[in-house]
Amino acid sequence: MIGKLKGVIDGVGEDHVIIDVQGVGYVVQASSRTLQGLHNGEAVTLFIETQVREDAIRLFGFTTEQEREWFRLLQSVQGVGAKVALAILSILSGNEIATAIGTQDKAMIGRAPGVGPKLAQRIVTELKDKSPALTAIDLGLSTLATSVAERAAPKPVADAISALANLGYPQASAMSAIAAAVKALGDGAETSALIRQGLKELAK
Repeated sequence: MIGKLKGVIDGVGEDHVIIDVQGVGYVVQASSRTLQGLHNGEAVTLFIETQVREDAIRLFGFTTEQEREWFRLLQSVQGVGAKVALAILSILSGNEIATAIGTQDKAMIGRAPGVGPKLAQRIVTELKDKSPALTAIDLGLSTLATSVAERAAPKPVADAISALANLGYPQASAMSAIAAAVKALGDGAETSALIRQGLKELAK
């Protein structure tokens, strides 16, 4: 099995990159987010997931081990194959996927091509309790998401999340930012202070 490739980029296609490793060209499929950062002639190191089937051996490349782990974890959900996993990783970073799962935001996952509402719901439900260290879901964020869903969040917190959402930020991003703001300012912070801190968090 190939776990990592280090070489020079010999070509970048719509869904793959060719890596020249000492004269041997490896065709590696990757997400569009990964491919956007790759350019001909540049040195590159990619973490590889090798899939062996009866009719083919396919290589999938990732710039970080975390991205590779998400690729593996996503495919543990029924209905998610390599193509769908790459589609999700093309529009969301690992941290954004973690936020979507932590806040049970199926709409965020559903932005990926090929992911319908039912599959998005299955992904956020089945992965919520899998490998907390990998998903990096903040306990405070998960608790906040639950309280918001049950309309039990403190009014300043709920109002701050609503304000950020009205500014155009996705619900999951707004919730994550305000969760960080609460952690920084304390439970008694007022709405205006939470909004200001939340915007700082979003700007990071």
